Amino acid sequence: MTTPGTAEGSAATVDAAVRVDDLTITFPTMDGDVHAVAGLSFEVPSGGALGIVGESGSGKSATSLALMGLHRGTKAQITGQISVVGTDMVAASDAEVRALRGNDIAMVFQDPMSSLHPQYTIGDQLIEAYRTHRAQASRAEAKQRAIESLDRVGIPDPARRINSYPHEFSGGMRQRVLIAMGLMCDPKVLLADEPTTALDVTVQAQILDLLDDLRRDLGMSLILVSHDLAVVAGSVDEVLVMQNGKAVERGDVRRVLAAPEHPYTQALLASVPRVEVSRAERRARIRAERDEAERAAKEKDRQELQVPKTEETPAPAPEPIGAAEPGEPLLEVRNLRVRFKVRSGMFSTATEFYAVNDVSFDLYKGETLGVVGESGSGKSTLSRAVMRLLQPASGSITFEGRDITQLPDRKLRPLRRDVQMIFQNPYSSLNPRLTIGDSIGTALRVQGEKDSKLIKRRVQELLERVGLEPRHYNRFPHAFSGGQRQRIAIARALILRPKLVICDEPVSALDVSTQDQVLRLLSELQDDFDLTYIFVAHDLAVVRQVSDRVAVMRRGEIVEMSEGDEVYENPQHSYTQQLLAAAPVLDPDEARAHRAERVRMRQEKDGQADQLAPSA
Repeated sequence: MTTPGTAEGSAATVDAAVRVDDLTITFPTMDGDVHAVAGLSFEVPSGGALGIVGESGSGKSATSLALMGLHRGTKAQITGQISVVGTDMVAASDAEVRALRGNDIAMVFQDPMSSLHPQYTIGDQLIEAYRTHRAQASRAEAKQRAIESLDRVGIPDPARRINSYPHEFSGGMRQRVLIAMGLMCDPKVLLADEPTTALDVTVQAQILDLLDDLRRDLGMSLILVSHDLAVVAGSVDEVLVMQNGKAVERGDVRRVLAAPEHPYTQALLASVPRVEVSRAERRARIRAERDEAERAAKEKDRQELQVPKTEETPAPAPEPIGAAEPGEPLLEVRNLRVRFKVRSGMFSTATEFYAVNDVSFDLYKGETLGVVGESGSGKSTLSRAVMRLLQPASGSITFEGRDITQLPDRKLRPLRRDVQMIFQNPYSSLNPRLTIGDSIGTALRVQGEKDSKLIKRRVQELLERVGLEPRHYNRFPHAFSGGQRQRIAIARALILRPKLVICDEPVSALDVSTQDQVLRLLSELQDDFDLTYIFVAHDLAVVRQVSDRVAVMRRGEIVEMSEGDEVYENPQHSYTQQLLAAAPVLDPDEARAHRAERVRMRQEKDGQADQLAPSA
């Protein structure tokens, strides 16, 4: 294994823009000291790019905050050395650190909506950032600088959009604004902490392309922090893998991704969903791993009991789920439209907008239909219409032969037993004041069950089935990790033994290893409970792993729908082709080739637009 503290592939030490030596970060708690980072060392050369990768709790974000000096004023105990452009961040005064931020090192945070003030325009916030570090600059100079910075990151019509508020931008555009804010003073180092989490694949590709272009054009160093190795593959020179606050592997990105030496890195790579791997291949691999684990457990029991070994007849391989279409569809959707009224201003006339426009499909028992598309494509609106959480404007929804399109609320209660949803953010969908036992058991009470002991027993059985401790029945949601909370959300959806489960982005914000665990769990539960899924996601690789058929949505319409492998191996619609071209890959050279192709397509599109534009 490459020694974590060495500088393999790095420039000389004197040329380092960032140097970290034996960094240790400790947080004192009531339960004792927590060592978030322990003995971490690395360097980033001027103009170089380092990817820091690991699961939640590995110490990535704690390291990022320490590089910015943002642990000052907290109880964090920091030892070791942090040098940013020659300044010792541990020994520097508060005034020196404030002067360094923005000028020499800037940070792009994970959630742009919580990083931008909702009551101030984008321009006001950019101007404030600039004048904080350039006190002598006039407001007019700062505004011009803000317009140039927005233009640099690809915000269209920046002179006009500078007067917009954060809520008037999409998620990807808000992330560009944060990058523009970081670039206002031309920093020498840009630190991007999970800048693409929960973004669509196309927007994610655009942000990564932008960071790559800026790094090259401005000659700045880049530190890209992520839980996903596929995100950093085509964007960095070196990768540093962290586990439990320590660097377990570091080296050239091609070497680490092609031949990882540490078991943790190997496990992270194995967990990354790959767009080229079919559902059948994934299920076969999982089944083989499960069979091997069962054989190992039986062998261990046999050895402990000293029972003679006997020949075992291999069990026949189960039939693939969804291969047959028995009888009538479980769900039929015909010409469905969902309409919203939108206003551009307080006194403007409302206009109608169709979030779902003329969508039709059938879904059979035991099948998984994957629905994929960018934000705003209508995926979640379609899910909520099928659940009858939204009232369709026209069309029909038929469940088990019964038209449920116009059912009044009082007649929808029996339907809730059969159709359930797993939402994207389990923390916001769980009541923080209710124990998980009460949150899961409430559905039984609503459906008329009054026996508290029976409810508790059924909830605890289901907690165990989804991989949680039954004894945690009385714990509150904040006591669980993100992956555990998603398991709680799954248990809540299954407590009524539904026939159809709608999974709305159930793994989008999870680490790749936790994501893999949740996807495996959903697959096992589908087998055990005879479930039918609608699986909504923006990640094409994830959708392929779980889906029998895939529907691609764009602007409220299904533009392509076919067997899962057919959509990926022979996409017919140009939009599907664009989505696949934007999907992250683990091979750095292939990722660079995809980036070059995206640049070519953008230049070709811009050239066509210039030809169509009227001459001056």
